[in-house]
Amino acid sequence: MLSSLEPLLPWQFSPTVLTAVLVAVIVYRRGASRTGPPLATRHGVAFHLGLLLIYAALQTSWEYYASHMFFVLRLQHFVLHGLAPALLTGAMPGAALARGLPRRLQTPPIGAIRRALRGPLHLLQNPAIAVALYLLGLLIWLWPPLSTYVMVSNWLFRAMSWSVLATALPFWSLVLDARAHPLARARPGCRLVMLYLAMLAMVLTSASLTLAQRDWYPVYAVCGRFLPVPPVADQQLGGVVMWIFGSALFGTVFFTVLGRNLEQEEAATAPAAAAAAQHGT
Repeated sequence: MLSSLEPLLPWQFSPTVLTAVLVAVIVYRRGASRTGPPLATRHGVAFHLGLLLIYAALQTSWEYYASHMFFVLRLQHFVLHGLAPALLTGAMPGAALARGLPRRLQTPPIGAIRRALRGPLHLLQNPAIAVALYLLGLLIWLWPPLSTYVMVSNWLFRAMSWSVLATALPFWSLVLDARAHPLARARPGCRLVMLYLAMLAMVLTSASLTLAQRDWYPVYAVCGRFLPVPPVADQQLGGVVMWIFGSALFGTVFFTVLGRNLEQEEAATAPAAAAAAQHGT
C-alpha cells in the first residue's frame, strides 16, 4: 500500500507549499460562507482544483520525474503556467478571500502595508507588463544554457517552479476577469490581443522543439532519464505536450472570453433596445 501511495508523496517536502495551499483553502471557505448570494459551485470547484494541481506539481513525485524527463517538465509547466492559474483566476476568488481574512488584518499597520503594495499590484495589472511577464516565464527557463544550471541546482529548480506560477497569475487574472470594462482593467479587444500574443509565442516555441533534430538539453544525460527515450524524442515529445495542451487551453479561454464579451454587449444594449421599442409603441 505504501508503494502505491509513493507517487503522491513529496519528493522533497516543502512546508511553504503545504502552508500556502492550506491557508488559501481555509481563507476561501471562510469567506465563501460569509458571501451572499452563495458562490457558484463551478467557481468553488475551479478554485480547489487549481490549488490541488499546484500542490500535485510541487509536492508529489511529479517534481522528481520532471527533473529527469524533459516532456514531464513541460507538462508540469503547463499546469503551473497555464491550467492551474487559469482555474484559480477564472474562479474570481478575490471577494471570498477578502471576506475570509481575519479582522485584525484591517488594523492600521496592515492597512499601511496594503496601501504600499497597491502601486506594484496596479503595475502588474497593466496588460503590456502582464503579457511580458507571461512570456518571460514561458521562455526564460527554456534557454538551454540556463536549463543546464537549473537541473543540477535544487534551489534554482524550486525558483523556476515558483516563478513560472507567479508570472502567469497577472496574465490570467486580466484575461479571465468576468467583469466588464472599466471595472476590469483590460478591454475585450485587449484581452483577445493578449491571448493571441501569448498563444503565438507558445506555438512558435513548441513547434521549434517538436521539429528540432538535435538535442538542445544535454543536461538530462547527466540527470538521467527514467524512461528509455532518445534525447531528441524526449525533446520533441515536450514540444508536442506544449503544443497540444497549450492550444487546447488557449482555445477554450478564447471562446470563453469571446462569449462573455458578447453577453456583456447584449446586456449593455438591452435597456436601450427596450426603451426604443417602448417609445415606438
